[in-house]
Amino acid sequence: MLNKIWFGFFATALLAIFVQLLTGQIQVLSESVDAIFSSAKLAAEIALGLVGVLSLWMGLMRVGEKAGVVAVFSRMFEPLLSKLMPEVPRGHPAYGSVTMNLTANMLGLDNAATPLGLKAMQDLQTLNPNKHVATNAQILFLVLNTSSITLVPVTVFLYRAQQGAAAPADIFLPILLATTVSTLAGLTIVALVQRLSLLNAVVLAYAGVILSSLIGLVFYLSTLTVTAIGEVSTALGNGILLLLIFSFVLVAGIRKVAVYDEFIEGAKEGFSQSIKLIPYLLAMLLAIALLRASGALDYLLQIIAGIIAFAGGDVRFVDAMPTAIMKPFSGSGARAMMLETMQHYGVDSFAGRLAAILQGSTETTFYVLAVYFGAVGIRNGRHALACGLFADLAGIIAAILVCYQFYG
Repeated sequence: MLNKIWFGFFATALLAIFVQLLTGQIQVLSESVDAIFSSAKLAAEIALGLVGVLSLWMGLMRVGEKAGVVAVFSRMFEPLLSKLMPEVPRGHPAYGSVTMNLTANMLGLDNAATPLGLKAMQDLQTLNPNKHVATNAQILFLVLNTSSITLVPVTVFLYRAQQGAAAPADIFLPILLATTVSTLAGLTIVALVQRLSLLNAVVLAYAGVILSSLIGLVFYLSTLTVTAIGEVSTALGNGILLLLIFSFVLVAGIRKVAVYDEFIEGAKEGFSQSIKLIPYLLAMLLAIALLRASGALDYLLQIIAGIIAFAGGDVRFVDAMPTAIMKPFSGSGARAMMLETMQHYGVDSFAGRLAAILQGSTETTFYVLAVYFGAVGIRNGRHALACGLFADLAGIIAAILVCYQFYG
């Protein structure tokens, strides 16, 4: 699967380069070459940047497992996850690491979410009979990561504030609605493909509690200013991180665990894992860089605009689509597209708001796939990419519809 996708990226980039050369855009050659070498440098920088944080969290997770704290988190959501991942036996460590990763994602704790996600993928890999082919549980976990609900996208609020938005946080509810649709779509498509039943008492009960909590959070945050929202979010995230770290170490110490030795052993695993990621990151970033430099993504945008205009539809949303198209490939690229849209059309324009909603409600699917599957050596992702992109598409469509509903 990944072999065909990678080949397809290169073939598409070559076709786009050829079209640009026919129109006299000879600079595409130098831009493409620059993109190739820049992607190699970026892959190494990302992987090396993960060395410290991955070693940190792998060490802490090992201490937390020995202390039994991770098992407590596991029991909180094991009834739900066991319905969604029936091949994972009850009591398996994967439930704890999956729960902690999804929680970190919801809180926007990026520095913790990725290492915890890699740990969860490793735990799930221990149950994989074919180490190069993704299991159903790994696919579901990856799709939930690429579409996970983000409760408070503080960084998007900050970018809007920097650009002079009248009310930087007024897109909070549209983002929450769009990312919720993305998550539900991802979960539903995986359930259909894997023939999982979502209409049972356990799943519905958890869904009721989670949705009620989201509604309560929305009402609370709607009473706060953008500054207060940022302060509450930051305090909540930092407080949870500190609580986890201290609970891991202190409980382990009380239970006579050799905390220092266990941390070192876990950190060693994190160090070696981050280095192993470089080839997988390089492969994906190289293909994505060529798509950008060749102009292939720009041509796709022009095709979309032409189809909408021919059908007589409203084309205002097309101005924000560069962010949507870029986001599955590159988070930094999508951020640059969002800022460019805000600067060109105005931060409080329809396009400016939609770009911010798209940035906050979709995920870098190809990057997540490369990192998570690459970490455990999976080469055949089966239906993971298709389901992840379906969730992205649902989030994009929801963001557009919500933006029209809220801002006309």
